[in-house]
Amino acid sequence: MKSLLVPAGALFLALASHAACAQDADHDRFTLRIGAMNADASGELRGVTEYLDEDFSFAEGYDFGSKEWVPRIDGVFRLGQRNRLIFDYFQYDKDQRATLGSDLSYDDVTLPAGSYAESNIKFQLASLMYDYSVVDTATFTMGLQIGAEWAKVEGRLYAEAGDDSYDARASEDGYAPVVGLRLTATPNERWLFNLQGQYLDADWGDFGDYDGSITRANALAEYRFTPNFGVFVGYDWFKLDVERSGGAGLLGLDQRFKGPVAGLTLAF
Repeated sequence: MKSLLVPAGALFLALASHAACAQDADHDRFTLRIGAMNADASGELRGVTEYLDEDFSFAEGYDFGSKEWVPRIDGVFRLGQRNRLIFDYFQYDKDQRATLGSDLSYDDVTLPAGSYAESNIKFQLASLMYDYSVVDTATFTMGLQIGAEWAKVEGRLYAEAGDDSYDARASEDGYAPVVGLRLTATPNERWLFNLQGQYLDADWGDFGDYDGSITRANALAEYRFTPNFGVFVGYDWFKLDVERSGGAGLLGLDQRFKGPVAGLTLAF
């Protein structure tokens, strides 16, 4: 009888261990995902003004040429059964050089066609969210999020022809409360699927004279080789839609970033 109890006990312990792993797949104390996004950026610049009691408006679409691999980091710190802190950081930095197809004039200086011009755009987005799981089962959780998000946009335009040059820079940043929703499925101890959406209104925070919003959505699938190490792939999408009023007009920017993401997962 004792000889039967030993293998039966070992089998029970193995099954219990496997079940515990399956239930704890989304319950790591700390998870860090380090990766990159193959970002495709595009946007639209628009404006409205009034001149001699008549309204004028324009809208001009643009892109940044080829896609760019940019860093992406996110992490989860689990405070309890239903409570989490979630943070992430994204940065897009792109340079573009072009030859002027026509003369560019400003003040009393004219840069002739054939001269070169360089532009740079840098966009950073970081957030820290408190996440509460309103639904929490062994294989599925749904979390409501509230926190703060910081955004910064920097731009530069430089053109040169002989001894004449033109150099203009601008930088704006701010922060605001952000709300979000998370859906996480863990069908077994190795796979995790995550969907997340966040929304920020510039009026809620410290964005100066800017009105508008920042919207973000992402999805990822993660595979664990061990309880502490894995890989993930997914897709990220951002939309920055802001307007600034001043003088007799309004200037608006609709900037979008999208693309696949991939990286490594470390869990403890």
